[in-house]
Amino acid sequence: MSDATQDILVHAEGGVTTITFNRVDKKNSFTEAMYAAMADVLEAAAQDAQVRCAVIQGDVTVFSAGNDIGDFLRQGAAAQPVAMTERPVWRFLQAIATFPKPLVAAVCGPAVGVGTTLLLHCDLVYAGDNAAFALPFVNLGLCPEAASSLLLPRMFGMHRAAEALLLGEPFMAEAALEVGLVNRVVPPTECNALAQAQARKLAAKPLGALMAAKQLMKGAQTEQVLAQMQRESREFARLMREPAAREAFSAFLEKRKPDFSAC
Repeated sequence: MSDATQDILVHAEGGVTTITFNRVDKKNSFTEAMYAAMADVLEAAAQDAQVRCAVIQGDVTVFSAGNDIGDFLRQGAAAQPVAMTERPVWRFLQAIATFPKPLVAAVCGPAVGVGTTLLLHCDLVYAGDNAAFALPFVNLGLCPEAASSLLLPRMFGMHRAAEALLLGEPFMAEAALEVGLVNRVVPPTECNALAQAQARKLAAKPLGALMAAKQLMKGAQTEQVLAQMQRESREFARLMREPAAREAFSAFLEKRKPDFSAC
């Protein structure tokens, strides 16, 4: 497993804490250690009175390919597998869903799986015109996570959400702008700078008012989101043990097309 202190970079300046995915050689795919590191940063930032806003960003070429499949399978195949709600990814999802301060994201290149669903919990999202979003859970024999089964239909509308979650086909930045997943589309080289500029604007505002506004917008939904995450995690764990998921992951590792005819 790679060192999360190198794979996740953290910078704090002017009231803004920035989390940068720094595993570009692996397309910024997330390991358990990276989830733990991100959860640590968000939990600390939530409690730190000096932090007024947080930014999540990747590289100009790639945001995140989602879970590192090899690491994900190793954790699931451990001698004593840990329940989904006890794994670092659960801590991260809870931390991002309940983060009380403004959260800004800059997305360039591929944003796959959790690389897309984490954006549903951000307050402002800016995308490079090379951004490509994909939610291939069903294609892996799994179900949606991060409360995306609740939030996507509300944001996209039922039919567009079904297209994204059931077919799992990529959609580009302009389509994401049209359905409200992102606020603005800019050239990739300008994306992180725009997110930082917007974060600095937020950091200059009164923190109490920012937090109150966010809580009023999201407060009633937060309990639903956390409950849906629980339901999704139970289904996710069940499906992980089914033949379809085993076939999908085997095919991925063997670089072949999966055969679900017996699943």
